[in-house]
This record gives sequence, structure tokens and C-alpha cells, in this order.
Amino acid sequence: MADGKEYVLTREGKAALEEELDTLKNVTRKEVSAKIKEARSFGDLSENAEYDEAKNEQAEVEARIGEIENMLKYARVLDDDEIRSDIVTPGSKVVLDIFGGEQTYTIVGSTEADPYKNKLSYESPIGAAILNKSAGDTVKAMTPGGEVEFKILSIEK
Repeated sequence: MADGKEYVLTREGKAALEEELDTLKNVTRKEVSAKIKEARSFGDLSENAEYDEAKNEQAEVEARIGEIENMLKYARVLDDDEIRSDIVTPGSKVVLDIFGGEQTYTIVGSTEADPYKNKLSYESPIGAAILNKSAGDTVKAMTPGGEVEFKILSIEK
């Protein structure tokens, strides 16, 4: 996983990753370890579904810990002076006239993207299309659902 890829994060995104890492290391690891210990007490490990499940969970937890540590190692946290209000940049909050109404999105790096929380990656079709554009611009983006045309209503830091 040591790919050296830069991960662009907002301050909030970095804090959320640090919090998740802390929870995984100090809470989840202990919980999984207890599950493994309990499952071992059930006897024969070759036919012990609880043991297999706990070991799989342990592997997932350790993989996520490694993934977060790698992201934090190669993180570039956006400075306030990098976020602009005249053009769309990572960290900008934008109001778009899209999908038949006004939608507010924060433009973030791919690790923070969460469409359900209105956080769009600047690498996504819509995020990439509005990058470096200004309020008032009409933009087209090719999405998995086809071409979408929309207008940037406002941009704020």
C-alpha cells in the first residue's frame, strides 16, 4: 500500500481519519481480540465459524488501519488560502442548479467523498467539470447516467 499517492484532505477530513484510526487501534482491535479469544474457547478451530469470522474481521481491521496510516502519511491538508471563493477549488462549497433544484456540495479529495453527505470528489465527473470554474458558469459533465448540464450559482470558502 505504500503507493506514495498524495491524498488531498480538508482539516475536517484529516481529523475524521485520525479519530477513526484511534478507535480502530484502541477499541475495535480489543473487541476483535476478545471475540477471537472467546471463539477459541469453543474448541475445534477447524469447524469453528465464530473463530473464522473473528479472524476475518481482524484482517479487515488491520487492513483499514494500514490504509488510514498510509493516507495520513501522504496527506496534504488544504490550507485556507488554497480554498477560493472566486473559482471552484478543492475545499470550496458550491451551490449548483442541478437535477431540477439547488444542491450544495463541498468539493473534497477522493478519500473524503460521500455523495450522501454532499461531499463530491474533485476527481468525480461533476467535481472535475466544475474545478476552476466561476459562479454563473454553465457546465456539462459526462456521468455514468449520461451527460448532465448544470449551473454554478455560488462559491464560498
